[in-house]
Amino acid sequence: MNSFLRKNQSLVVIRTLEYRDLESIKKLRKQNSQEVQQNHRDVTFNLSPINLNQKLPQISHWYWPIKFLSLFPNPCRSLLTCYISEVDGQVKGAIQVCPSNHTRSSWRIERIVMEEIGTTKGIGSQLIRYCFEKIWEARTWLLEVNVNDKDTMALYRQNGFQPLAQITYWTITAQQLQQLALSQPNLPNLLPVSNTDAQLLYQLDTASMPPLVRQVFDRHIHDFKTNFISGLIEGVKQWLNHTELVSGYVFESQRKAAIGYFQVQLCRDGKKPHIAQLTVHPAYTWLYPELLSQMATFAQDFPPQSLQLASTDYQPEREAYLEKIKAQQIEHTLLMSRSVWHKLRESKSVISDLQFSEVLQSLQPARKPIPSRSSWLKMMQNKHDQSSNYQQNTNNDYYWETTNEQVNSDAEFLPPNSKNGDKDEHRKI
Repeated sequence: MNSFLRKNQSLVVIRTLEYRDLESIKKLRKQNSQEVQQNHRDVTFNLSPINLNQKLPQISHWYWPIKFLSLFPNPCRSLLTCYISEVDGQVKGAIQVCPSNHTRSSWRIERIVMEEIGTTKGIGSQLIRYCFEKIWEARTWLLEVNVNDKDTMALYRQNGFQPLAQITYWTITAQQLQQLALSQPNLPNLLPVSNTDAQLLYQLDTASMPPLVRQVFDRHIHDFKTNFISGLIEGVKQWLNHTELVSGYVFESQRKAAIGYFQVQLCRDGKKPHIAQLTVHPAYTWLYPELLSQMATFAQDFPPQSLQLASTDYQPEREAYLEKIKAQQIEHTLLMSRSVWHKLRESKSVISDLQFSEVLQSLQPARKPIPSRSSWLKMMQNKHDQSSNYQQNTNNDYYWETTNEQVNSDAEFLPPNSKNGDKDEHRKI
């Protein structure tokens, strides 16, 4: 729990979400005039079964099971990471965040709910920066905001978020799905998805995104695998929401790679639209009509309902095909990201107050460091070189001393006039 002081000296307390706060969050959502329905983002970006945008009975139903899982180390312990802002004992805002990859290096802001978005930017900034300080393992942050929500976008920009990509959400009517289902899809190598295909899906995801976007998401092979707990929660979620999840990928036998992937959430009772997620390799854009025809074929076995999916600005071929089949655009959003290096600007005032002499003194080692294995190897190698050099020098000295002694001993047995005799012989010649 953290406390702040506003300009009017009111105490702002930020703490974790409790069950008694659900009713207050419901009132805040009603007071927020810019509330936007975001059900079509459930598969693509919202992976948590609990979201502040859901109805209160749904949140209440999932609260205690997720709270129980958060007590143990498991992949689902962060599904309900939510913080509440209180002013004089009254809830004024809430924020929900969630990790977007398995390594928890990239986190996503799911939702911010405040009493008045246009006038309480102070509370919104305090909630965001509290998450930056609380979740130390996050290296990058990302979020999604509607392009028409100027107040919320200004709040995010104020806290260091920069545009990353533009996302357009499309809807295909039930009549258009019937027409797409009439054409038989030409997908001979369409295979079901399992954990053994995680390497192929990871390579496809890497090839389909620009380097900057790929760096922000920071996905790995484990992000495309489903463990037992995640599969159990997903199965319960499908049972409660009356949905069915179907996925598959197209395998290229020559390149030994996946070139297309789709996942569609089909509604069994016809009350909600079908939601699709589509990934295609940039070199195989001809798969867009084939995969959409395949998903339309699956939708014919369920009550007639529209199909919703997303496209980004770095996938122009998908948007061109959706415009060709006269799909309708329902929302434009902006994907924004923030690196942890922006924390240097926030902590500038703190750094300026520190004395550099104290900082340098604190960086001195408290005791003599223990040498590592590499340092021991270098030390032994140096000793060996020194001993070999010493041995070589000793051998050389011994050789020259022996030679000199031999020469001196030979000179002792020579007659004293041998040199003069040699000179006389040369004169005679």
